[in-house]
Amino acid sequence: MARAATTSDVFNAIAEPQRREILVLLRAGERPVTELAQELGMTQPGASKHLRVLREVGLVRDRRAGKQRLYCLDARGLRPVHEWTGGFERFWNESFDRLDAYVQGLRPTGNTE
Repeated sequence: MARAATTSDVFNAIAEPQRREILVLLRAGERPVTELAQELGMTQPGASKHLRVLREVGLVRDRRAGKQRLYCLDARGLRPVHEWTGGFERFWNESFDRLDAYVQGLRPTGNTE
């Protein structure tokens, strides 16, 4: 099966660690590409390429502010990821419930006279 293009699928876009780091940085608010590049230790063109991918899948938005282009997080684009991972919530809750029941069974019961 062919892999989806990075720019058409949010899962492929966030598979790249530096793109995930950009999203983390943008949680704090709007930032220019030069600041993001410096924070990540990459070139401005490299950061711009990652931002383009994130913009094309709907995870970031940009706007002009004078000569700068400012980027901000658009977390609505993460909805498919949230919905997919949410499907595992029941599994983890049941696993933790079983672990809790096991640990409770290990504790001594009754009086400690």
